Amino acid sequence: MVKSVNFVVLGDQSIAAQFGKKGTVTDMTMYDKKESDMIRTYTIPNGFPEKIQPLLQTINLAEYVIFHITKLDKFVGEQIVALDSLKKKEGVLSHSYDVDENLLATMIKNTVLADYLKVEPEKIKETTDKLEQISQQGGSRVVIDHCFDVKGVGTVILGKVARGKIKQYDNLKLMPAGVDVLIKSIQMHDDPVEEAESPARVGLAVKGVNPDQVGRGDILCAPSDEQVSTELEIDFVKNPFYKGDIAPNQMCLVNIGLQIKPAKFSSISPLKLTLDKPAVFNKGDICVVLKPESQTIRILGSGQIK
Repeated sequence: MVKSVNFVVLGDQSIAAQFGKKGTVTDMTMYDKKESDMIRTYTIPNGFPEKIQPLLQTINLAEYVIFHITKLDKFVGEQIVALDSLKKKEGVLSHSYDVDENLLATMIKNTVLADYLKVEPEKIKETTDKLEQISQQGGSRVVIDHCFDVKGVGTVILGKVARGKIKQYDNLKLMPAGVDVLIKSIQMHDDPVEEAESPARVGLAVKGVNPDQVGRGDILCAPSDEQVSTELEIDFVKNPFYKGDIAPNQMCLVNIGLQIKPAKFSSISPLKLTLDKPAVFNKGDICVVLKPESQTIRILGSGQIK
């Protein structure tokens, strides 16, 4: 079976074009390359820094981080906080010659980035090509990032097999809607396959749902322990760089996986959130709380869902 490795490329996003061929383009752009039995996908949050949402979503799609820094500014700080909040421990860090190495070391101290592989820019590809596939075992779970209609095919879903394995003709549930969906066919890197395992990036022709019913962050899964709710309690840790206050009934956005949902604080201690629309999650998933309109850092904090 073909193996898969997924990267998020941060800092200088332009380097992704060196690694693969451009594919899907929205506020997240994907480049991929197939070499022998390995497909590597490199995703950039090209909607960032204008918007914070694509940053969290692309990080959540990846098993590995490529962070190439060409200047130290508040957006680099925001990316460091995002990676640390989402506990992305596997990564490669490089910087241009004019970046202050001591200041960068101070910025990443006591974060997950402190343990990233430090490499020269010209060694990024050589280093990342050695990184192995990281699979998650368990019930089938596909995280959706795009969905559209293709003439003569019908509804096509693009996403990542986040856990387990999917097969052609599987019947899965679209969550949080709870709709039954049949997988008619599967493609990886534009090649038809009969099955795909975590963490494969897939294109699925499906039956039972139309694109209007599917949103980014929705999940296709086998019946399992997925929870759906508009009420969340999280083991919240406030971002020390966010200086604003948090108060009951204050509005925010929450990020869970690829989902972005408007919410308000219903309680501060313990921290509870009421969402505008239901989210799908597992206990222990990381929830990041955002304030997109903040003029400084836009990440309030994060925590695991109880």
